[in-house]
Amino acid sequence: MNRIVSLINSFLLAVILLSSNAALAKDESTTKHEGIDIVININEAGAEELKTLLIGVGDSKAKAIIDYRKMNGKFVAVDDLSNVKGIGDKLMEKNRSRIVL
Repeated sequence: MNRIVSLINSFLLAVILLSSNAALAKDESTTKHEGIDIVININEAGAEELKTLLIGVGDSKAKAIIDYRKMNGKFVAVDDLSNVKGIGDKLMEKNRSRIVL
């Protein structure tokens, strides 16, 4: 009888330890970048930076941003980015806090 109680206690301890590690891993993944502000200067960033740091921007939109900048000069205001083909209001709102000039 003591062996059965000992095995049950060992099993319960193992379950508790494994579940606490899983909970810690989950918390770590959700707070990994907490406190880090992601900002990008749209007047100086290259295509790779634009794709990586702006939400919803891939190859074609990054190229469009750079092409627009080459043809029209530097962006004067953050909202000027919405003049780029393919950059709409929703994309602007998702990225507004990340954009600097």
